[in-house]
Amino acid sequence: MSIFGGSSFGLPRTKPLSSKRAHVVSVLDIGTTKVVCMIARLTPRRETSVLPGRTHNVEVIGLGHQRSYGIKSGVIADLDAVENVVRLAVDAAERMAGLTVESLIVNVSAGRIGSDVYTATIDLGGQEVESGDLRKVLIAAGQKSQGNDRAVLHSLPTGFSLDGERGIRDPLGMYGDVLGVDMHVVTAERAALRNLELCINRAHLTVEGVVATPYASGLAALVDDEVELGCAAIDMGGGMTTISVFAEGKLIHTDAIGIGGHHVTTDLARGLSTRIEDAERLKVVHGSAVANGADDREVVSVPPIGEDDRDQPTQVPRALLTRIISARIEETLELLRDRIQKSGFSPVVGKRVVLTGGACQLTGMPEAARRILARNVRIGRPMGVSGLPAAAKGPAFSTAVGLTIYPQMADQETHAGQGGLFSPFGNGSSRIARMGQWLKESF
Repeated sequence: MSIFGGSSFGLPRTKPLSSKRAHVVSVLDIGTTKVVCMIARLTPRRETSVLPGRTHNVEVIGLGHQRSYGIKSGVIADLDAVENVVRLAVDAAERMAGLTVESLIVNVSAGRIGSDVYTATIDLGGQEVESGDLRKVLIAAGQKSQGNDRAVLHSLPTGFSLDGERGIRDPLGMYGDVLGVDMHVVTAERAALRNLELCINRAHLTVEGVVATPYASGLAALVDDEVELGCAAIDMGGGMTTISVFAEGKLIHTDAIGIGGHHVTTDLARGLSTRIEDAERLKVVHGSAVANGADDREVVSVPPIGEDDRDQPTQVPRALLTRIISARIEETLELLRDRIQKSGFSPVVGKRVVLTGGACQLTGMPEAARRILARNVRIGRPMGVSGLPAAAKGPAFSTAVGLTIYPQMADQETHAGQGGLFSPFGNGSSRIARMGQWLKESF
């Protein structure tokens, strides 16, 4: 039976993890452009001022990545093709790490990711706030988010209130009459999750947990001060661009639009009448998101679309490439600007935006983003892990790295009423749920 079905039931139980040994976590980033499998070893670390809240060091010991087939704008369009790519990526990571993967933490971009805040209050009657009261108010908020066609990916308390006084991080032991909580709930359509699980099951693997892509990329690309003071991470993938807003150390908003780097490539292929592969190469080698004074003087060679050897490449000014690319990039950035404004979190984001994901590596992207978003912009590369091969240190691997970091954050989540980390999919017996608990209790 599917873990993404309508009812809640147990995932296979495994033995509790030993606090005396390291833990190995396997993750799978399924994207429109590429599929990445990463295997990492998590070893206990002391609390430090660098990356506070992180309980473990993360060392990547296996990596496999393959070009995607069968995925359009983050949505699975061909099960057989995706299954084959997943098998190849996992096999390469297994060989490098020298171990076998049975279950994986996977990302999800499809399924129209939703982001809502639910508020709930309970009556304390002037008594001290106890752990049972916290559980009650979290359950009350979580129950408001239950829906039949959508599954809860993340459920994060973003702040408590006591007698109307907001912004309380930990009310335990305080006195008051009314305890309230704001709960940020990230959801996705169940059908998209079922298809994702089906693909992984067909490759003889099981789903350990599911993480929203914007959350994972934000965990990898943002520094402590950005997460604390307020910042937006924009992950520009091949078929999707996602937004995550962090503040006071927590994920407080997510959003996604179905436009990415692949749309720029198809615009070039159509505009220049060339093949997709040639358009991609032209974009990477000669493309830019902003016009340059030399563009009119420079000429680029565009291969013909046909197979006839007599067809000669067309010579076009580089300015034409820039015009086609910048039109799509400006449209995407304007959409992102409007989404941030509409979300109500624009003041929280302030002046800080971090671009990550493979499509943000286009020449001139930071300049275009600064102009349209009217904010400070930097390119975010994956941080906080060791052992990354040189090829995986770029923004294109932020989501995969974020997935390896995620288990340390899992204990921050509360799925009301059922006590499990992924309650719509299980009853909390999954290894990742217990891993989060173990990390919290042991260190």
